[in-house]
Amino acid sequence: MTLAALLEQYVSLGIFLVAGALSVFSYLAWRRERDSRMRIVTAGYAMFAVYGLVVFLEYPLMPYLGAETVELLEHGGAILILGGLLTFFIALTRD
Repeated sequence: MTLAALLEQYVSLGIFLVAGALSVFSYLAWRRERDSRMRIVTAGYAMFAVYGLVVFLEYPLMPYLGAETVELLEHGGAILILGGLLTFFIALTRD
């Protein structure tokens, strides 16, 4: 793997781990507070975590799914980033 591919792998793993942990903490806060905004924030962090996982698994899945399918998954996964950003906006603007 090239240096750029390794960097992408490590950063994506970091995104997955950090966003996953933040999603768990947000879920626990929602259970404690029962504030609907925390449930929305939990979903936003979960979307970031799934995106990180998809990008992290890009190279290991390439021999099984083919380059075109994996690239489509990775670039289509950017919808998760958009969804995550929108969920944070919704959580901030809710009363």
